[in-house]
Amino acid sequence: MGHSAGCVDRIYESWGRTMALWTRLSGVTAALALAVSLVPAAQAQSVERGQKSGTIEWGLYVDPDGCMHWWADGGVEGYMVSRLNPKTGKPVCLKKETCYVGPSDTLFATDSALLNRAALDRLKKVFTQKGVFGYAVYGHTDNRASHAHNQRLSEQRAAAVATYGRSVGAVIEYQAGFGETRPRATNRTAAGMQQNRRVEIVCYKW
Repeated sequence: MGHSAGCVDRIYESWGRTMALWTRLSGVTAALALAVSLVPAAQAQSVERGQKSGTIEWGLYVDPDGCMHWWADGGVEGYMVSRLNPKTGKPVCLKKETCYVGPSDTLFATDSALLNRAALDRLKKVFTQKGVFGYAVYGHTDNRASHAHNQRLSEQRAAAVATYGRSVGAVIEYQAGFGETRPRATNRTAAGMQQNRRVEIVCYKW
């Protein structure tokens, strides 16, 4: 009888550890399910991309490669798990394409991160096109100034374009500046440097 009781105890102990691990791994899913159950259907549209529901903030994050991840944060501890296709078990990834490359000379004044008026019309067409789930914005420079200056300027220009995108309703998943580190052409000629001074916008589509 004692031997049988010991086996039962070990079974329950193992089951408890398994359930604890499962609970931790599925924390995001459980949190999301709870959040969805607490939110009226009419509000579902407004929270699906990352809003607070009760005490849980949750949403979808799209990484630079276009793959989607569920995340949830209750204020004490956060979780993130890949969004998987329930039929295949594979990660859900969006199609990624560069949908705009804008020469910085046509968007900004020299050494400035202030968008000119003509640039706004061009960018609005990019950020309001149909069928786009989200965008990434990347800033680049030539190598004429110091590395630190170029890095800062590229970040500021990417931020300016991303801010404008949000102002017209676009979802900006990611923004970054790369300074002079990712040239498209040589920096030894004026024409090459002009190509390297640019802002790239990536579209994520289904």
